[in-house]
Amino acid sequence: MKVPLLDLVSQYKEIKPEIDAAIQRVLDSGYFILGPEVVALEAEVADYLGVAHGIGVASGTDALILALRALDIRAGDEVILPAYSFFATVGAILHVGAIPVFVDVDEKTYCIDAEQVRAKISGKTKAIIPVHLYGQSADMDVLVEIAAEHDLRIIEDNAQAFGAEYKGRKTGGIGDIGCLSFFPSKNLGGYGDGGMVVTDNPELAENLRILRVHGWKKKYFPEVLGYNSRLDALQAAILRVKLPYLDKWNEGRRKVAHAYSSALAGIEDLRTPYEAPDRKHVYHLYILQIPNRDELESHLKEAEIGTSVYYPQPLHLAEPCRALGYKEGDFPVAEKASAETIAIPVYPEMSNEQIDYVVEVLKTQ
Repeated sequence: MKVPLLDLVSQYKEIKPEIDAAIQRVLDSGYFILGPEVVALEAEVADYLGVAHGIGVASGTDALILALRALDIRAGDEVILPAYSFFATVGAILHVGAIPVFVDVDEKTYCIDAEQVRAKISGKTKAIIPVHLYGQSADMDVLVEIAAEHDLRIIEDNAQAFGAEYKGRKTGGIGDIGCLSFFPSKNLGGYGDGGMVVTDNPELAENLRILRVHGWKKKYFPEVLGYNSRLDALQAAILRVKLPYLDKWNEGRRKVAHAYSSALAGIEDLRTPYEAPDRKHVYHLYILQIPNRDELESHLKEAEIGTSVYYPQPLHLAEPCRALGYKEGDFPVAEKASAETIAIPVYPEMSNEQIDYVVEVLKTQ
């Protein structure tokens, strides 16, 4: 039996008539960049997350860069972030000339260790970027408290946690700004690149709308140095079809994840994902941690089970961060996660037979 890490074709077939009709609607309209489809998606996503404004942009990475720019974070400013995440989180900080300040992650959730943040704050600190990694929220109460004490902004990197909840609130709508990715593999994914920035602050929303279109309000009259970062109408139309299915799909992911965790409990040296009691995990990825990760990866591949390593290098050891002076051993939890974690298939269309097969193979590793 072959079990892919993700099966986007099955998802498409489930909603094919709606997707095809949405694409045809855009082709017939002649509006291909921004336009009414994007405006409608912005409102629908904002409503879903419980915020006032959504600003569609070209990617999740652009969402982070524009969020930093909208908050006027610039060269010499410091931004606190976890040492374990996708590179875009730190890359965005470097792109605006700011200084990344790393914090280790919680060994259970892999999210930023909120209790360690206070010790990293200096007179140059301007913002904190918690990453809701793998589909589970960071400890937002502690971070919001710290931000209020030190007049800092919070930018939520919600690329992997669309639909996740923290104490009943949707992630992405808790901090000053939330950043979303619609990369195809995400829980709410398009058929190409796309992203969105969400906020309750009308001034920030206006800044973001200006920044995404070359820095202008009036066409051809830029007021600031902006970007060409616009969400296209085809992606918006596709995402509008998918959004009403998101909660159902997330519950499907949770069902698969819970079946795994129950079946794999008690296997020596194998750690399954931890879900904090006050949070709703949406399992963008189902992550196992095991000391012999590379052997397990080979075992799964031989059995034709899709697998991948996220992320084999912690951020502080990435080449573009070398000049910051961090070294191996500075963030032991992040480094251990990079060396020992591996993703196995999790998607709502998985059959019971596929789940059982993955479990069987894991139990024989």
